[in-house]
Amino acid sequence: MVRLTIATAMVLTNSATWSEENPSNPLSKGKNTDLRIQHFDLKGGNQYTDFIADGAFMATEKLKVKYELHYANTDVTGKSEQDFNTFHLKGIYFPKEGVLGSTPYRLAVGLEWITSFDNADKGIGINADVLSPFAGIALQVSKDLMLIPLVQHYTEYSGDDVEVTAGRLIGLWSLDNGYWGKLDAKAPYDWDSETLPASAEVQFGRMLSPSFGLYVEGLVGVGDDRSYDWGAGLGFRFVY
Repeated sequence: MVRLTIATAMVLTNSATWSEENPSNPLSKGKNTDLRIQHFDLKGGNQYTDFIADGAFMATEKLKVKYELHYANTDVTGKSEQDFNTFHLKGIYFPKEGVLGSTPYRLAVGLEWITSFDNADKGIGINADVLSPFAGIALQVSKDLMLIPLVQHYTEYSGDDVEVTAGRLIGLWSLDNGYWGKLDAKAPYDWDSETLPASAEVQFGRMLSPSFGLYVEGLVGVGDDRSYDWGAGLGFRFVY
């Protein structure tokens, strides 16, 4: 199930051309902490619940640091098992931002480090530590809509084999009264198993104050290689 996590990352000189920075955009600039829970009905009928603490901060004007900790509960082995899955640390560098025609953009490149707590015997993840370079661009295509295409490759440096290349496309809508909507499509290709466990996620949330927000998520696995059939999530957001 760690493959779901694994295969499951931009301000102009004139910042007024950007909509408000939203942490649901992985290429945003800001400081936040999210506490989330996601529950999945797996393809084989088992259950998997992911408890996630993640956040980010700007180390410099051009360097963002993001972190995630995953704790899981699953019955994949035939009995209920709970333990830590992975810890993620990601550096995101913004080399350039500007305007393409009339479209504000922000480029990003970076590297993600993922370390496993080696609980595959409990049905939680795989026993592998991973390095994962990535690149992406955020495009403010209209006042209310941002598109963020990204590509990322995952390879292990210790433990079980991991060779996954993932494409991702995010659409992020800024709505009235502090609401937002997000559509997140992921297509990770596993080079070892030659499978494509694609998925899509819809997120709908609201900032109840400048520093606190709530959101709900709906998730669906796509195609014959999907890891799960459906999922649902709830998140609490703290912005500093």
